[in-house]
Amino acid sequence: MTVRILAACGAGVNSSHQIKDALEKEMKSRGYNVHCDAVMVKDVNEEMLSNYDIYAQIAKTDMSFTPQIPVVDAGAILYRMPAMAKPVYDNVEKIIKEKGLS
Repeated sequence: MTVRILAACGAGVNSSHQIKDALEKEMKSRGYNVHCDAVMVKDVNEEMLSNYDIYAQIAKTDMSFTPQIPVVDAGAILYRMPAMAKPVYDNVEKIIKEKGLS
């Protein structure tokens, strides 16, 4: 089963793609099949999120709705410090296990 993750940042070009690449690489090394898409945060809506298992946001964003999927604050990955990124990866793995997505 492929775990689908959505990453979003302001422009959908840089930060979200760094998080996408990092999540795919780390989760693969942990034995999970993960596909992550990167988009502009302004484009995120309920319908879009319904196609994903996890939403990896760069920063807490005030949306006009409450996401119905788990939200992970993934901004720490951008610091490229393993000690800061590990809790994000661990949280994603915990969600995968809890939801039975593996």
